[in-house]
Amino acid sequence: MEFPILGRKEKDRTPAQVVVQDVVRVKKGERVLIVANPATNEIAQDLYSASCNAGALTTLMFQQDKTSFDNANPEVLAAIGTEPDVCFSISNIKLGKDPVAAAKPYKTEGGQKFSHIFDYLLDGKKTMRGVWTPGITADMMSRTALIDYKELQERCVTLGKIFEGAVSVRVTAPGGTNLLVPVNGRSLLFDDGDFSKPGTGGNIPAGEVFISPVVGGSQIKDAQGNALEQQCDGCEGVIVYDGSMTFFDGDSIIDTPITCTVQKGFVTDISGGAEAKRLLKTISEAESRAISYEKDGKLAEGQGAVYKKNARNIGELGIGLNPAASITGNMLEDEKAFHTCHFAIGENYDNDAPSLIHLDGVVRDPTIILNYADGTTRTILQDGALTI
Repeated sequence: MEFPILGRKEKDRTPAQVVVQDVVRVKKGERVLIVANPATNEIAQDLYSASCNAGALTTLMFQQDKTSFDNANPEVLAAIGTEPDVCFSISNIKLGKDPVAAAKPYKTEGGQKFSHIFDYLLDGKKTMRGVWTPGITADMMSRTALIDYKELQERCVTLGKIFEGAVSVRVTAPGGTNLLVPVNGRSLLFDDGDFSKPGTGGNIPAGEVFISPVVGGSQIKDAQGNALEQQCDGCEGVIVYDGSMTFFDGDSIIDTPITCTVQKGFVTDISGGAEAKRLLKTISEAESRAISYEKDGKLAEGQGAVYKKNARNIGELGIGLNPAASITGNMLEDEKAFHTCHFAIGENYDNDAPSLIHLDGVVRDPTIILNYADGTTRTILQDGALTI
């Protein structure tokens, strides 16, 4: 059955106070860095005050808006490099790329590579807690942040258990989507509003689960992460985006559905109207920049072709779990909306498909069926409604 609407609570606290106290759980004496743009000043100031009131040593800094292809200001990257306990990226579009790390990635002791200092501290060293809010508005914050996070976390745990042992996911939708998504050896990730431990982070608004499809042409792994002999063919089928879409310069509601043909894990054809042309332009720009970045030394040798190829990779399947969210043309909220799923084109979350882009697109009213190695199946969404 479908979960009830998340209950509103603690109405005597502001959304920023709820985020600082309940989501990130900022403690006295911690170092908190807030990076914002002029357009997000109101939210950033509220988070600054809430963090200071929690006893944190708080720093607030501003930079101009950044698109998917822009670098963050060097002063911003240097500030993140001081390794704060918490970093809030309160951006109007994006935080911005890390050109130094893109040319010479950070590496963990286990050999995992990271092309941004933020990701390295969060997912690599796991010393930082992070919140990132690309496209946040004051209205969105007020409508979607004051939720029952415990109930949201219970939803995520339930779905995480169901995904255990799944080898593939079939996604269909009334708009025409029909895609088989391999997930062998992948783990379901949560944006559940619990960013209280080092190495955890996510969006505000929170409210989704997501998984990185196995990259086409890569080795299949079992549930324990052991590499098997056979290679994965990648995602196969068609995605019809009919909700909203992320482009290099922002997000938009889709008027004419965008149809993407996917073969062996990569988008091979894009058709539709003006939005389809805009998507193709964004992907093409990412492909050409990948090659030029390597020539200019902005990417390591041999990485230009890798980044170019992955500009068409299916990097994410996500499911919206926040019923306070709705499709507005702002992807930060849209991807959290009930009765939707989303697919991203470009970089994934398992760090084995680096790209200059990660373009989320929403599909309305999907049916999602999990397939297991023993031949059994489990439907978790039917025409957009949760069935668990």
